[in-house]
This record gives sequence, C-alpha cells and structure tokens, in this order.
Amino acid sequence: MSVSAAHTDGLVEQTEAVQPHLASACFLEFIPRDFARSHLILSQGASDGVERLAVASTTDPAAIFNVGVRLEIDVEPVVMDPESIAHAIDEAYRETHTTDESTEVELGAQAVDDEIDRLLAEADRDLLSTQGKAPVVKLVDTLLFQALGRAASDVHVQPLDDRTLVRYRLDGVLHTVREIPRQLTPAVISRIKVMGRMDIAERRMPQDGRATVTIGEHAVDLRISTLPTSHGERAVIRLLDNSRQLCDLERVGMSPDVAEPFLERATRTNGIILVTGPTGSGKTTTLYSTLRHIGSAQVNIMTIEDPIEYELSAVGLALSQTQVNTRKGLTFATGLRHILRQDPDVVMVGEIRDAETARIAIQASLTGHLVLSTLHTNDAASAVTRLIDLGIEPYLVSASLSAALAQRLVRLTHPDCQGKGCEACVETGFQGRTGLFELMVINQDIRDMISQGALLGTLRSAARANGMRTLREAGKRLVDAGKTTAEEAKRVVEGAE
Repeated sequence: MSVSAAHTDGLVEQTEAVQPHLASACFLEFIPRDFARSHLILSQGASDGVERLAVASTTDPAAIFNVGVRLEIDVEPVVMDPESIAHAIDEAYRETHTTDESTEVELGAQAVDDEIDRLLAEADRDLLSTQGKAPVVKLVDTLLFQALGRAASDVHVQPLDDRTLVRYRLDGVLHTVREIPRQLTPAVISRIKVMGRMDIAERRMPQDGRATVTIGEHAVDLRISTLPTSHGERAVIRLLDNSRQLCDLERVGMSPDVAEPFLERATRTNGIILVTGPTGSGKTTTLYSTLRHIGSAQVNIMTIEDPIEYELSAVGLALSQTQVNTRKGLTFATGLRHILRQDPDVVMVGEIRDAETARIAIQASLTGHLVLSTLHTNDAASAVTRLIDLGIEPYLVSASLSAALAQRLVRLTHPDCQGKGCEACVETGFQGRTGLFELMVINQDIRDMISQGALLGTLRSAARANGMRTLREAGKRLVDAGKTTAEEAKRVVEGAE
C-alpha cells in the first residue's frame, strides 16, 4: 500500500463539490464516521486500484496514511472545500448508520449472543480474504452493543497463549463472557484502534484513544487503551454513559441524613470538600452529581481532570473542563494555578496526588473558592492524615477542610432471582450497585483536634460523636434491608474502620 502525494502541501484545491454518493462501500464500512468527520476525509470512489480521497488542507497526513492502511489500497488525496466535505460525510453515513442502529436495537439478549457466534465463525473463516474483515468490524460493534446492554463499565480484550478472552466489568467485577480465536486478535485490536483514531501500525508502544457511539437517543463515550503484552496487544475500552452516570445524589444511594449535611457544605462559597475511596468506588460520579446540583448561571465552575470522564456541558451545565496533559506540562498543579486566574467560584480537581496540588487547592479554598477533589484513602478521617502526610501543616488543614466523604459501591441482590443467580445477572445473584457513604463534617471541635495534631483514632471517635455513620454501619443497614449480602458488604468495606 502506498499513498499518492503523502501530504496535502502543494496540492491544488478542487472547485468541484464533494459527492456523498461516490463514497465507496469499503470506505463507509471500515472508516468510522467520527474519524472521517474529525479529519475531514471522505472517499470519492476507487478506480485502477487507487482510492480517491476528498481531504481538507488541514487534514493530517497520518490520517490519510491510516485510511490507506485500513482499506489496503493506494490512496490519492485531493484538497476540497472543508464545509462541503463535512456535509458530504454526514449525508454519506446517514443512511448506513440509521439502518445499522435500528437493526441492533431490535436485537434481544439471546439474539445478540447468536449474532456474535455467527460473526466469530464468519470472521475466522474469512480472515485471509478482504471481505473477511467486514465481520470483524461488525463483531467489535456487536460486542460493544452487548456490553452497553448489560451496563458494563469496561470491555477487556485480553490475548493469552492459545486464545483471547473478552471480559466485561459488570458491577465492578470482571466476567469472561466469550473467547475468540487467537488468530482473530490482531484484526479485532486494529478495528478498536481505528475507532479510537490510533496508529494501527504501531504495535510496540501503549496508545490511548477515544470515540463516541450513539445508542438510541444518547451518546456513549469510549476511552480506549492498548498495551503490548507477551502474547500481543490487549485493549481495554471504558464505556462512559452520561445518561446512567450523571444523576442526583439520592439515585447513587446517598441517604438524606448524609446528603443534607454534605450538600450544605457543597453550597458554601469556600472550603475544600474531599471524596475518598479506592479506584472504581464512584468518587468522580459523586463529584459530577454535586456539580450538577450546585451549578447555575450565576456560578463559574471549572475543572481540571485526568481524564475528562463525562462532558458535563452535554447535560446543560455551563462550566469549563480542562484535561491534564503531562507531555505538554499541564499537570493538576499547573492547571489549577491557571484556573485560579479565571475568576472561578467552584473548582473541581480530579485528584490530589502530590504536595504541590494539595497546597494550591488548600490556598484556593482559603481565598474564597469552593474546591472539590478526591483522595485515595480508606475512610473519611484518613483524609486529614493524608493531607498532613503530603506536607500540609495541620493548621492549614484545620482551617480549610470543610468535609470528607468516604464511599464504596456495593452490588445489589438481583430481585428477579432473589440472589440465586440467573442468566440476566450472569449467574452472580447481583444486578446494579449503590453507594455506601461515610461523611465527616468538620466542626469546631474537630478543627481544634486537627490543629493540635490529634491521632487518627481520636478524629474518628470525634466524628462519630458528631453523628458520622461509618461505612460498615452503612453496609449493615443495606444487609438488614435485604438489599445486599453480608459477604458483599464485607468485601467492599474491607480496610475501612
């Protein structure tokens, strides 16, 4: 495969209009609409073994090259009007995508399983033919569709010595849902890379990408990561569904006796509120739900995140989100510094990882800003000692900390089978999750203790005397109500006091 005129420099812009009906079926099949739209690139038909591509003067030459690699054909870029290309892309993909989506949405759970089995057999049989790549494209799309239907948070494609596992993370736990033949793995990984606008020719370095798919009337963001292993590249796709994740605090399981004092602190004009817990415990979802509650046209909200997990402007919030980019020197600390020059009322810092970020966040909270952030600690009171361990003076922690909220996500007993296990819950007996919360509100007594260097156990006792219910107590309440099991509650709160 080669690219005729590998870059667009020096090409004469064509005045003819871009024709959507000239786009080859092969291009529309293998090149995602989002990729074509982002790079302004569209097929104008193939002849004599060369695919003619309408491109803009700003189209990345690497994108043109990747299209040629993906289509396995020589390509010839022709510079055309960008607006005309964009309109033609929308028109060319409209009918194809409408048909595909309506067909998939009508598929039931068993039909999706049957379709995946059929596509696996077809792709394996036709792997060496050019037509054989179409089933791989459909296979990946159907696996994602199934994962979304099961409310999975992640899809893992993990190659082993003799086979490749497809695993879904359901309610925080990984389940192997399928095995695919080892020889199919490179084609599946390449398809995932194309979706994420990644370099399909690079197999020796980790890559990150993102894409958006539409299911019904709402968009789902995909965060894609590939990593070389001893058995080939593996991929993990995180599924970020705004419609499921962004909701009020009551829907994430926060009881009124926790939500009311928490939101009272979150509606103040200064102070720092920390949400703590291990990775995957729902901290970011809680912060986003809090921003949704306090957001208004009168409040300037700004965030610095790594990564931006949900586009909050999509749900009507007027705020600015900034993505960490360490390669360009944009860290949590540097981003936070610049945000504070943008006259914010509320600042969300995705995570406090180091002393510099902690110090800037605390100073911001002491100078008329409400700061929300996360820490990796086992319980609420440990947020105090973690900040001190990072080098923050106890008197600054005492003066700035408004509240610390520890949380976990616990699986709920599947009501349809009463926890016995069935096909709908993948024989686990659980379906869905809810939050366990432990809120430590910093009152004057606790402030004095922090300033005087009180031990962690003393802070916990004072918080409980002030009305804090521990994670263990929150779990027991759910067990007593029959909503989860004692084993599940113990599993998720292990390590918390």
